Amino acid sequence: MLKKIATDKAPAAIGPYSQGVIVEKMLYSSGQIALDPATGAVVGTTITEQAEQVMKNLGAILQAAGADYDKVVKTTCFLAEMEDFGAFNEVYAKYFTEKPARSCVAVKTLPKNVLCEVEVIAYLG
Repeated sequence: MLKKIATDKAPAAIGPYSQGVIVEKMLYSSGQIALDPATGAVVGTTITEQAEQVMKNLGAILQAAGADYDKVVKTTCFLAEMEDFGAFNEVYAKYFTEKPARSCVAVKTLPKNVLCEVEVIAYLG
């Protein structure tokens, strides 16, 4: 059985998708970017500022699913510039202390021209 995650504490989807989907004991989140949930505006101009907002948005989705960062088993991270890798990792490490599996790639462009996007898979059992 599928359960859709929807919370006003994370940005509303800007396309035809859900913030997250639970399948049995697994949460699959959509990618989160640095949007303010209340206004939909991009938060910050630096990778550090934007990564902090991304982590807050992911935290809201995890919470809505009954989980937290410690339950994350896999992340996929997208950076607009690989030169931001170090600064991004500093923010990332504050939240993902259990060190889940991860992929991190540079991409040509992200929605709303943000600097990073992150999606997670979490175990809810």
